[in-house]
Amino acid sequence: MRLNKKNLTFRSMKGRLVFGLILIVRLGFANSIFIPMDESQRNHLKAYGLAYFALKEGQPVDWLLNYRGGSFLIPFHNNILSECKVRGISYELISAAKTNSILTEIARPDANMNVVRLETAPRVAVYSPKNELINDESDAVILVLDYAEIPYTIIYDEEILKDELARFDWLHLHHEDFTGQHGRFMRRESAIIQAKIQEETAARLGFASVTDMKLSVAKKIKGFTAGGGYLFAMCSGAETFDIALAAEGSGISFKDLSSEEDAALDYSKTLAFENFSLEPAASRKFSDINAMGPDFFQSTASYFQLFQFSAKWDIVPSLLTQNHEQVIKEFSGQTSSFNSALVKPNAWVLGENRSAGRSRYLYGELGRGHWTYYSGHDPEGMPGWRRASTDLSMHPHSPGYRLILNNVLFPSAKKKKQKT
Repeated sequence: MRLNKKNLTFRSMKGRLVFGLILIVRLGFANSIFIPMDESQRNHLKAYGLAYFALKEGQPVDWLLNYRGGSFLIPFHNNILSECKVRGISYELISAAKTNSILTEIARPDANMNVVRLETAPRVAVYSPKNELINDESDAVILVLDYAEIPYTIIYDEEILKDELARFDWLHLHHEDFTGQHGRFMRRESAIIQAKIQEETAARLGFASVTDMKLSVAKKIKGFTAGGGYLFAMCSGAETFDIALAAEGSGISFKDLSSEEDAALDYSKTLAFENFSLEPAASRKFSDINAMGPDFFQSTASYFQLFQFSAKWDIVPSLLTQNHEQVIKEFSGQTSSFNSALVKPNAWVLGENRSAGRSRYLYGELGRGHWTYYSGHDPEGMPGWRRASTDLSMHPHSPGYRLILNNVLFPSAKKKKQKT
């Protein structure tokens, strides 16, 4: 048959009509939007942002622990579907029958899987000196929150001392020095500016020193956590937080340390570490909590491994270790790793390089709250002092960054009592 323009137009219209009918039928039968988090996912990091978006929209999100890399299941809504497409996230539209089949599989007693219902979007705060004078472009949490499109509020010492932490559910501490020694590194101009600002702030608020101010801030943060907050600390922020708490009331001068002063430390006040010793002020290290590990100036070939927990019994550790990879390349920082021998027995070790005695990822409870310590500076960062800000569009599947985002969604979980 000879095709003319009229026939082609008719066929084109017919094709579009059939496609439209198929799409309508498909959407009509869709009960849930399934977000896979295994190797099939195009953008793991942005998938967390989608889960957060759904929660902000008032939609519950089921986190399927250990099912295809810790996938998400969201009730079907057109706005959620549109966001999947805009953000470039892999998704599947599934029927009620398929949804029930997945949930039945997860519920099997012999399956190391579980469903955790996420209900509300957490209010996120980042403890950072970032302002018009100081950029904080290498903070891994700020980078990944921006990339995943999860909103947050920057707060610092004054806001915390004014008890503004009560406005938030989750707080992040990064490369902070809670001992008041300005990070023991004053080579960068930004570090010098920040030190002067902190000294002026401490004096204006009536503190005798930055050390005294930082201790007061640390105690406020500890109180926030004990009262039901979620604390996530990385790198030197985790190490110096415990040091500052242990040194309270000891009379220790961090500018003139001696080995005898370790005896004055009160380890009962810390969250994660005990029996540690302080390093001399001339050292780049703060204490022997820092097990070092990967060279700060060189790429590493070493790895740490995530522990496998029972998703039905140890729900929180399982949630915090959801990933599509269980072996993760180590990365450096001022506090590159934690000395496993100094970790308190009541802390959960979630990830470690066991052969080297280096813990990388710790979790614990304090009162009604929770804390997580994650060593290292940037899971995908380049080695060296003058590192550029990491472009996460080049690392959309980063397993190291996924651990950060697990923690961001943690406060959303409907709590079930841990059984071990």
